[in-house]
Amino acid sequence: MGSLGEHKPGRLLGLKRMAFALFALMGLALSASQPASAQTVTRYTNNTASATNGINNTATPCSNTLKRTFAVGTSYIVSDVNIGVLLTHTARGDLTITLVSPSGTRVVVSNQVGGTKNNFNALLDDSAGTAITAYTFNDTITAVPPYNQTLRPSNALSVFNGEQAAGTWTLELCDSVSADSGTFDQADLYLTAAATNYADLSLAQSVSSTTPNDRTTITYTLTVANAATSPQTATGVVVRDLLPSGVIFISASGAGTYNSATGDWAVGTLAPGANAALTITATVAAGDTESVANAAEITASSHTDPDSTPNNGVTGEDDYASTTFTVVVSRSAGTAPTLTCSAGTGQFDWDSQAWTAGATSGSYTVTGVGTVGFAITNPNGIFLNNATYGGQSPAKQTAVTGGLGTAQNSLEQLVDLNNQSATVDTTITLGTAVPGAQFTIFDVDFNTNQFADKVTVTGYLNGNAVTPTLTNGTANWVSGNSAYGDALSSDIQANGNVVVTFSSAIDKIVINYGNHSYAPTNPGQQGVALHDITFCKPVTSISVTKVSSVLNDPVNGTTNPKAIPGAVVEYCILVSNTGTNTLSNIAATDALPANFTFTAGTMTSGISCAAATTAEDDNNTGTDESDPFGAAISGTSLTASAASLSASSGFALKFRGTIN
Repeated sequence: MGSLGEHKPGRLLGLKRMAFALFALMGLALSASQPASAQTVTRYTNNTASATNGINNTATPCSNTLKRTFAVGTSYIVSDVNIGVLLTHTARGDLTITLVSPSGTRVVVSNQVGGTKNNFNALLDDSAGTAITAYTFNDTITAVPPYNQTLRPSNALSVFNGEQAAGTWTLELCDSVSADSGTFDQADLYLTAAATNYADLSLAQSVSSTTPNDRTTITYTLTVANAATSPQTATGVVVRDLLPSGVIFISASGAGTYNSATGDWAVGTLAPGANAALTITATVAAGDTESVANAAEITASSHTDPDSTPNNGVTGEDDYASTTFTVVVSRSAGTAPTLTCSAGTGQFDWDSQAWTAGATSGSYTVTGVGTVGFAITNPNGIFLNNATYGGQSPAKQTAVTGGLGTAQNSLEQLVDLNNQSATVDTTITLGTAVPGAQFTIFDVDFNTNQFADKVTVTGYLNGNAVTPTLTNGTANWVSGNSAYGDALSSDIQANGNVVVTFSSAIDKIVINYGNHSYAPTNPGQQGVALHDITFCKPVTSISVTKVSSVLNDPVNGTTNPKAIPGAVVEYCILVSNTGTNTLSNIAATDALPANFTFTAGTMTSGISCAAATTAEDDNNTGTDESDPFGAAISGTSLTASAASLSASSGFALKFRGTIN
């Protein structure tokens, strides 16, 4: 190795010697623009010249390179490396120049660049603004440093960062093309020592699946480490990973604490060689084929970092990490149950029904079904006016088609709901109960940062809730009697369809429309459309049951009484409307047996045997005959009556007597 200031006699004697001497007087300490403070740059020179024209494809092929070494006797961690090379050559593009660290790391810094242009006089520096590929002109031989050019090398020298400086660094030169040759003059290795008051932190992130299905659970794993070579323990370490809109936070576990609102993971303290990990569990909330990127960065540390700066947003530094997943298409549209109607169907068809744009109520007659009434309320939002969707909403329109080959009318509700819990209610009231019904709601879907449709459908019969079957499309999923949008469906696609099927009797339907938790705090414009409704026609059916119980007898009293002479027996006659038509003027007659004596004044009525507590006198006159049920006895014939019975309702008559 050549020492500082050494030269080859006869080549650049005076000027070169003066430059070396001046640099020696400067003490080899240079300031450097690095992330860490108090760093020192040291220059190591080898000016042992080669034989004249000793670099050629015969003497120095790439299997037998010319080597020049730099002995570094001081132990420190490297945070930056530059290399300057001065040599003559008649075809610079013949050359390959490689720098090798004491640990064996190899970097090709110049890979046959420059073609037939002469000479090499350049400092190679990762931070240079010009790439070495632009070195396409003849250069001159001058005393160095400074070098004529500062260029970005063929491969980054930053791979040496973090390595131990002490040991022998080697510069290798070879010529792989015949005819041209050159002479090595000098090389300068510049090593920047990392400050001793630092902690070298790095961050890694992984995701459990890069191709998850929608609505599935994924996990992100963050690992922050303090390098074993760090001289300091880092305290106050914070990593920020604010989850993107394509996932919904569920939980976090691991070292430190995680704030899902800010994305800040308070790691705490990391000694040299230590690491900490955090696992974040989330639900995939993006649509099919959508890609979701999640980036994280170290934002705080008590000590400087030799190769990165916390919270600067530079993606190439090792304190920054990111992952991306792409949602795969996985859901199929469900198959709706077949609506079975014993008496046939009646159709409510929007193509043949009128609706004034902006109206919130309407009443219609459906053949075989009767009156169908609509009432829409929107207490916390605004109905929008959009010509594409029929004008002022609610409105009939044909833009949202549900994937039908020929567009049909449906009732659009285009709304702006001002908060996540606001809803629109559509109540459909029937003049009489029907055994079943089926209809489709179009466009129940999701749009990131805008809305997340949720539709809940409930039926009623005589005030009691009836749960329908909901069948999903590919842009939504169903739980119970609610459908949740989680992918985007266009106006003309069937992806957002939800089919609603009632397989039991109803006399009212309520459709509750709003948002679920994927929506932002203030959702934007959103809408769904109600298509035609198929009703099962009402059916008439009535049943009568009679039950009895022995209350007491002369032998056993009330303890396990028997039906023996003298026993008191209570009977209950129950008349039930098992159809869906409302029944009128119902009367049931019971002929009492010869061995039974009716007990006067014991008749009571009600909607069931258990609820038959209303007193009835024994004649067929008076207000008790219509409150709402009546009862009378004439001789041995007992009669029960009701003016009307709605679907699935009934009336009961109880009375007592003695066995003869």
